[in-house]
Amino acid sequence: MQLKPIGIIHSPYKDRKESPPQGREEICEIEIFDQYAEGLKDIYGFSHLILLYWLHCSKDYSLLVKTPWDSEPHGVFATRSPNRPNALGFSIVELIKRDGNKLKVKGLDALEGTPLIDIKPYLPEIDSKANVRVGWVKGTDFSKVYGKGLKESKHVQ
Repeated sequence: MQLKPIGIIHSPYKDRKESPPQGREEICEIEIFDQYAEGLKDIYGFSHLILLYWLHCSKDYSLLVKTPWDSEPHGVFATRSPNRPNALGFSIVELIKRDGNKLKVKGLDALEGTPLIDIKPYLPEIDSKANVRVGWVKGTDFSKVYGKGLKESKHVQ
């Protein structure tokens, strides 16, 4: 398997301590490499994008991790820990502006210099799901960390 970066992320976050979980209001810039710039055609018609990127500052991983809002260890695949067997990052961001091969986005938590792997348009009819369960997170201080309430829809059997 080979992954090639299609661009680079420029953000105000220089290290993991500065980076807020799931991003905030800061504007970040996505620079698409020239050979991929044509792939941005028609992107400005979308308000939100899905970004996939390589967590280049990720350290060794553990299969059991503790999160900032729960003292119990959980399986790495049941968390959003950046330390993973494959250090892939994922964010849904708001597209603010396109200027040639550069995109201004809001809601990104990636560090400065993060390699961008792919961009996909966010389509709520496909990407937003009903009947969602939130697992172990429901009983934690998640809402204090993220500043919003946690809602769970009907359970899927």
